[in-house]
Amino acid sequence: MVKNWALVIGINHYNFLQPLKYAQRDAELMQNLLHNEIGFERVFLFADDSPSLSGEQIHLDRPNLLQFIQKLFEQPFLEPEDNFWFFFSGHGMVHAQQDYLMLADGNPDDIENTGISLQYLTEYLGNSGCDHIVMMLDACRQQQGQNNAGFGQQTQQLAQQTGIISILSCSPDECSSEIDALQQGAFTHAILEALGIQGQCATVKRLHQYLNFRVPELLTHYKYPLQTPQINSQAIAQSQRVIVNKYANLQEINNQYLHLLTTEVTHSHELAKLEQLWMRTDTVENIASKHNINTAVSLAQHLGGSGLTAQSPVYVSPVNTIPQPQHQSTATIPEPAIDYLNSERKVNYQRLSQLLAAGDWKAAERETVTLMLKLARREKAGWLDIEAINKFPYSDLCIIDQLWVKYSQGRFGFSVQKRIWESIGGKPDADYQTWGKFCDRIGWRVDNQWRFYSDLNFTDNAPEGHFPAAANVNLLTVHQGWVIGLFGCLVGFSALNARLAHY
Repeated sequence: MVKNWALVIGINHYNFLQPLKYAQRDAELMQNLLHNEIGFERVFLFADDSPSLSGEQIHLDRPNLLQFIQKLFEQPFLEPEDNFWFFFSGHGMVHAQQDYLMLADGNPDDIENTGISLQYLTEYLGNSGCDHIVMMLDACRQQQGQNNAGFGQQTQQLAQQTGIISILSCSPDECSSEIDALQQGAFTHAILEALGIQGQCATVKRLHQYLNFRVPELLTHYKYPLQTPQINSQAIAQSQRVIVNKYANLQEINNQYLHLLTTEVTHSHELAKLEQLWMRTDTVENIASKHNINTAVSLAQHLGGSGLTAQSPVYVSPVNTIPQPQHQSTATIPEPAIDYLNSERKVNYQRLSQLLAAGDWKAAERETVTLMLKLARREKAGWLDIEAINKFPYSDLCIIDQLWVKYSQGRFGFSVQKRIWESIGGKPDADYQTWGKFCDRIGWRVDNQWRFYSDLNFTDNAPEGHFPAAANVNLLTVHQGWVIGLFGCLVGFSALNARLAHY
């Protein structure tokens, strides 16, 4: 079983440096995210008012933290396939071109002896025993009379040499801001979004995309100086690596699996971990599912072949090629019975068929929302997360898609959206700019303004691909007015495309 451990530090109060407002809160929120949402087994928190491991309050000075680090990393305590994350929110400074993290007793007049060097820290992190280390630093703060320009340059070089994924709040010539309206650092706020429900970023590349989009947006909105988050170049080169398993879609899991298979070094522990992810998505039992084949034939017979497209996933299987049924005029097809389609979860599609046949796109969209939540067993949650999309019954996804394709005469449907997405160069890990271009094309963004779900064009002249919008992550709580253009919608759309393309 893969273990996930982290060390989280946040310091507001300094003896010789300007106090910070929200560093402690940043650290506490990060601890909560890692432990309660992502599922880290051990998260060591060091903040101004936090107790030590023994239950007694500890002063966040250099000797105490050094003692803890030396004790924790004295012997390797993790396996190569495990993960260790380090988060720091506080002051960082530069001395003799060396980066230092400053604790409560850090003195700008004696940085070398009162700060903790990144050289020292990265060496100890490497002693953990694991191959996967992520270091997030929100440390380049504005200080009156102090020059912290250049912080981060050495850190990135060290990360490059050691293979650590280092994520810094800004470039070396910028400063990191705390936003009073949010009561957080801008960088930490964006990271928490990215690794939480709103962003659901599974890979280094997705995280990098989210931070580069979201941090400037936050700073512009609240009128703070811009800052540019930095990720070391080696991490970007290995950007397909999954760092949060629960958010990985099928394509991201597959990419990492293939990468490991083609490397010269044997990664048996890594492959075992990915195989666990595959099993979690229930894909193994579905690959050659006889039920899916029966559903394809049943669906094709009901639709009479007229709604099927060359891009439709109904006909494709890596194990068996499903023969296309003889074409049959839709005029001769009788009204279907309640169980006319072979739903994997025994869902009744009669109402959806009737609404689509009547051209009631708004009611059909709401019915699609209801059915997809029921199929995913997410009625109470009210929206689809990545895990639910990965496990979504493939046969039912095909049924919903092809009903939309048939009754819209090929204008709406998931497969229609997939075709448009690919026509503009959309890929599984496409960036937010590509997502915006796609949404312009299908009418989910108009004049650079993202549409609310309630503002979709439910008329017959809606753009091609406008529906369904039901599968987008963060969209299904329709009564709360979710904007379609959230970054999480791009992540959800990518997961759905991966589900469609999996077979």
